[in-house]
Amino acid sequence: MGRYSRLRRIERLDPRQDYEQIFRWLTQYEFPWDYTQGVSVAFLRDYGVPRISQLRGRTKEFERAGQKRYDDTVPVLATTVVGPKRWIDRYGWRRLSAAETESLALVGRRMGELMGITGLPADYAGFEQLHDAYEKEMFAYDPANRRVAAATLRVVTGWYPRPLRPHAARASLAVLDEPLLTALGLPEQPRRLRTAVHRALRARAALVRALPPRPDRWPHRPKPRSYPFGWALDDLGPHWAHGRPLEPLTEEVPNPAPDPASS
Repeated sequence: MGRYSRLRRIERLDPRQDYEQIFRWLTQYEFPWDYTQGVSVAFLRDYGVPRISQLRGRTKEFERAGQKRYDDTVPVLATTVVGPKRWIDRYGWRRLSAAETESLALVGRRMGELMGITGLPADYAGFEQLHDAYEKEMFAYDPANRRVAAATLRVVTGWYPRPLRPHAARASLAVLDEPLLTALGLPEQPRRLRTAVHRALRARAALVRALPPRPDRWPHRPKPRSYPFGWALDDLGPHWAHGRPLEPLTEEVPNPAPDPASS
């Protein structure tokens, strides 16, 4: 199988009818790592909206069980449409095709329908317009934004050995855009670091492009860290975490931005 063989198979399908198959190939074979990164950034973008981060802050779920809260939310955020598309187009080994882009939108639409949501966009362009208009209207700084974003970053950096965590935090911030950083109250990283991270991600894309494609027998299977032995629906949700003691949110974000509310 050549590097673009699966793409040619995708292009022979009709995304209106075959969007689930296209989505599987996209997320399990062509861009598993990039799709996860795009969803992760989309997850963080929620906290640029004060009413969302205030709700997260009141529940204290990140302080009690940050990794579990993350793992519980990621399956819902798998329906995110715009974040993965933009990440893959910027840092993936190739850009998404039109069929792959529409499959993201149609999977998102179908998941919304199953949740009882009406008035969903019919295509990717509609999702993108809704996404951008919502952020433009709703992004605003609130102390709760920074608190919950810092808790999220603590989860992400906790995947790395302790000496690497400050570097992982800075690299994570380096790929975020200025409006999001402002809304979260997080510092913009130096241009030199942002350039270095961008080049490293583009170098990874070039390496992946040169590698053979993932074989059909080896799909990517994410393994949530809170559920190493699998999960059932009754396991999901914050109910069991309410009895756990709070973990203080120590400052792990380097060079914190000044609080706009105090100026």
